Amino acid sequence: MIPAPSGATRLYVIVGDPIAQVRSPAGVSAEFAARGHDGILVPVQVATADLPELLSVAGRLMNLDGIVVTIPHKFACYQACASTTERAHFLRTVNLMRRRADGSWHGDMVDGLGFVGAARAKGIDPRGMRALLVGAGGAGSAIALALVEAGVSELAIHDSAAERRDALVGRLNGLGKAPVRAGTVDPAGFDFVANATPAGMKQGDPLPVDVTRLAPSAYCGCVITKPEISPFIAAARALGCVTATGTDMYRQHQGIMVDFLLGIDGD
Repeated sequence: MIPAPSGATRLYVIVGDPIAQVRSPAGVSAEFAARGHDGILVPVQVATADLPELLSVAGRLMNLDGIVVTIPHKFACYQACASTTERAHFLRTVNLMRRRADGSWHGDMVDGLGFVGAARAKGIDPRGMRALLVGAGGAGSAIALALVEAGVSELAIHDSAAERRDALVGRLNGLGKAPVRAGTVDPAGFDFVANATPAGMKQGDPLPVDVTRLAPSAYCGCVITKPEISPFIAAARALGCVTATGTDMYRQHQGIMVDFLLGIDGD
């Protein structure tokens, strides 16, 4: 049970547009309570054009200790950080920010850890798999890095923004850990298929991949939390694929998020 907030309660916000789909306010607030921390996470919907003004105000709120970042603000919030973890700096994106002692922001990006953690919780080890990732945005780039670090044998990335896709492919190939290339919506031949786009959040959205080309043996993961079972995941389950939803992903990284926000992550 989350205690009623008081004047001493430390404030954390999750910023995005849209915001109604996020699961973290209740979960993170409950995790704070379970750890004996008097804090609460509340949702804030802000348009891209208004984000700089929000961040300016946030820096002056003396009881605001952290910010969780969701679409479409992850790249812009990286720019607002005075320091970040190595992975966030490599990706130039953040989904977490905590206030430093000097009042500035320190950032991290843990979406990839949650996504790969959700696969492992379903008994799927990405090591040695051929992976297809759709989406090279903030979450997608983090998932791409996590898959490369998990030891996939090959990673193909599809994104309608070719320049963004190619920049990510180039950075990942520079690590020398796994061959990374541009992909398509055809999942044939892939063992691991990841959707890191909003496709499926709105009724009538096209599926992120051609599901008629999915192998029943393929693992399929999705970042979408609302609807909880995205059309992509529903189609994959109908074929017999092992799947994980965006909520599964969130459950895996909730503890990591709270560790970071409370400054006990070691970074």
